[in-house]
Amino acid sequence: MIDVLVYLFETYAHLDSYPEPNQLARKLSAAGFEQDEIEEAMGWLSGLESAGGADKPRIEAESRSIRLYSSEEMSRLDTECRGFLAFLEEAGAINALTREIVVERALALEDEDVSLSQLKVIVLMVLWNQQVTTDTLVLEELLSDDDEPRAPH
Repeated sequence: MIDVLVYLFETYAHLDSYPEPNQLARKLSAAGFEQDEIEEAMGWLSGLESAGGADKPRIEAESRSIRLYSSEEMSRLDTECRGFLAFLEEAGAINALTREIVVERALALEDEDVSLSQLKVIVLMVLWNQQVTTDTLVLEELLSDDDEPRAPH
């Protein structure tokens, strides 16, 4: 499913060109993706669209509170993932609200453990969905294949 998300990000860099779900599913199938991957990705994207909706707890985007992770979150998001989220937040690449959407979408993956490379794709997709302009260095870090975040200079 992560491959489908990467393909969508690369193909539809601007949300304006993003097709309707039925047409998108056909295009993904034509691009060679398996039906189960497409369905999983479409469900995940649907959840992304509704993330932060009225039924979700409200959090101030600029909150300076400390995030404590639940035992389930800690078991699914390892130290590297949690550290990377803290790094992005401290660098101003994401805010507290975006972080919560990323965590929620990471836990929505069917995989038991979320790798750092998967988390980077999730962050990209959340920022893409929010139409956030991303700093070039942050974008480079998110697009890197390394599972190790680069040390800030």
